Amino acid sequence: MAHLKFLAPHGLHLRNLRGDLFGGVTAAVVALPLALAFGNAALGEGGAVYGLYGAVVVGFFAALFGGTPSQVSGPTGPMSVAVAGVVATLAELGVNQDVAAGELLPLVMAAVVLGGLFQILFGLLRLGRYVTLVPYSVVSGFMSGVGVIILLLQVGPFMGISTRGGVVTSLTQLYQHFAAGGGPNWAATGIGVMTAAVVFLTPKFIAQHLPPWLRVPSPLVALVVITPVSLHWGEDVPRIGAIPDGGLHLSLPVVGDHWAALVQAGLILAVLGSIDSLLTSLVADSLTQTQHASDRELIGQGIGNSLAGLFSGLPGAGATMRTVINVQSGGKTPLSGMVHSVLLLLLVLFNAGPISQIPNALLAGILAKVGIDIIDWNFLFRAHRISTKTAGVMYGVLLMTVFWDLIWAVLVGVFVANLMTVESITAYQLEGMEAQDRAPANSDLPADERALLDACGGHVMVFRLSGPLSFGAARGISDRMPLVRNYKVLILDLSAVARLGVTAALAIESMLNAAAGARRHVFLIAPEGRVRERLQRLNLQDRITGDLGISRKAALQQAVDLCNSAAVPATVANNL
Repeated sequence: MAHLKFLAPHGLHLRNLRGDLFGGVTAAVVALPLALAFGNAALGEGGAVYGLYGAVVVGFFAALFGGTPSQVSGPTGPMSVAVAGVVATLAELGVNQDVAAGELLPLVMAAVVLGGLFQILFGLLRLGRYVTLVPYSVVSGFMSGVGVIILLLQVGPFMGISTRGGVVTSLTQLYQHFAAGGGPNWAATGIGVMTAAVVFLTPKFIAQHLPPWLRVPSPLVALVVITPVSLHWGEDVPRIGAIPDGGLHLSLPVVGDHWAALVQAGLILAVLGSIDSLLTSLVADSLTQTQHASDRELIGQGIGNSLAGLFSGLPGAGATMRTVINVQSGGKTPLSGMVHSVLLLLLVLFNAGPISQIPNALLAGILAKVGIDIIDWNFLFRAHRISTKTAGVMYGVLLMTVFWDLIWAVLVGVFVANLMTVESITAYQLEGMEAQDRAPANSDLPADERALLDACGGHVMVFRLSGPLSFGAARGISDRMPLVRNYKVLILDLSAVARLGVTAALAIESMLNAAAGARRHVFLIAPEGRVRERLQRLNLQDRITGDLGISRKAALQQAVDLCNSAAVPATVANNL
């Protein structure tokens, strides 16, 4: 029952009604061309309207049940690329890629529903806090890779040439088209060039010459201006085509014989959707000075995507551009995201005719701008100046995202980045492992302890460890183990250790065993706390002199007595 609180609508009130209405309207204006473009990018010709359906359903329910009040959700670049990957996978299994044929869509929507259910599970398992722990080098490489994929997939539609599948498949089809003597559709290419000119050049003009209340997004300008012009450019310009009658309608997905492939696809959509949404939630937090609820956000996104699959909608996530515009327009509560979806639904129901006339090349021109904006140009050109290894991870993830697989690119990138982090932390920990048998002039030991150490005549090793000791530090401890035989007394000082990992604790135990086997005295210093508790569980008392609570000064005083004795007495190693 504890998790049922996630399912209750959150933050619905009318205290910011005017701002939420204006924010929702503005977000809907931005979302319209992008939703259509992402639908086409994901499902090919005939898929634009399903992007609009996804914006309606995901946008409404993710706002209603999500954990980021100001966030606007809908189809995004990463999610459309992921769906295109699902389509390519189904094509390899022999599924007809023609959306109009009716075989592809129910299978894709089954993956969308499964992806939403996985997201709900992620939220119930409280995995949200882990999703945002992905290193920036991986996020940057992944997002830049998605931008490159979007750009490459639009080359064909931009020239009026039909291509399907992933990057390699689409580029191969394009090559085969030209190799067979084909050429571009010049009317469609002209529309694409006009669209690109509008979306790339209009923002600067708007910012410099128009008052704020007239500043409309450049994709909408292209949609409104170029679509009517394209009607006079002939019948051979590929267009969105007829919109299914009745708008949204419940349609049960189909699994068939492709259960394994669809479960895998659903998991990919869930992971990408979760990362995409929670990164946008962080952006919303910085804009509104609030704190989102990550697990609740995953559940809200999961509910939205599951229902989108049932209504033939493209899956979505928190959309950064729409969220920023919503906040800047005054939207603060989930009502703004819901208003955005309701307006899009009204457009589907009462104005579907003009939508069907939108050229595919126009949507390709809009997506070209989206792809360029997604690429992390700033980090792309200066990563090597910050760290060569970080740059290698970023470029590696980018290439794997484009030419291999989105999820594996992230997983491999995170694995390599974490290995590099562990290596770096280990190097730092090893630098802090000081072994002293004499007190140099610059030693940070107190004067009385330096005098005691010098009095031992080089027969005592003080082995000082500091910081959190993870499994990486175990290697450094093991490397120093042969030194034990060179001294009569070993003082192992853990008083500056904040955390002791299991592997490091076992390495310390091995060092004590080596000292006991060589009949050496060992003083182990561990102040009261979690570090001492872990060592006590290893039952080390029979291998050390004194107890774990001894101070370093007291250990040095006893070490002087032991070193000055006529013979070094055997330790309790005989009893091991």
